[in-house]
Amino acid sequence: MKMLVAAVVVSLCLCAGFTQSQSTKKEAAMSHANGTFDVKLTAQKDDTSDDPNLGRMIIDKQFHGDLEGTSKGQMLFGGNPGTKGSGGYVAIEKVTGTLQGRTGTFILQHSGTMNKGAPQLSVTVVPDSGTGQLTGLTGKMDIKIVDGKHFYEFEYMLQ
Repeated sequence: MKMLVAAVVVSLCLCAGFTQSQSTKKEAAMSHANGTFDVKLTAQKDDTSDDPNLGRMIIDKQFHGDLEGTSKGQMLFGGNPGTKGSGGYVAIEKVTGTLQGRTGTFILQHSGTMNKGAPQLSVTVVPDSGTGQLTGLTGKMDIKIVDGKHFYEFEYMLQ
């Protein structure tokens, strides 16, 4: 019973917060940033499992273009090694740098799947993670890989 009450209270709080933020939110124009990035992934030994279907990596990136900076993060991934072109991952990375002249940090959250070579990827700014001149940053990032080179397209707002 306590679990049910807690779930109802959380749902009501979330709905109240959503309604309030939607009614007071000002419409602002989205900004766009583009560029390239270099990424280094380092496999990590996971002491909890020797399962070849699961893994963890450290992310180390260098951003170039409208976003100049670095990021550090971690990725968890899974899939059947015998099925080429399919799998999934989640990741969190902290970006430190300058976004079109504004300096600070923010956190990106990734969720991606590959289904027999067809990718589906979501990379979003974690709410309220911006610091410095990037406080209030919201947005999403698209990642493209062409001929082994990584590109980003970042659609964002600063409030």
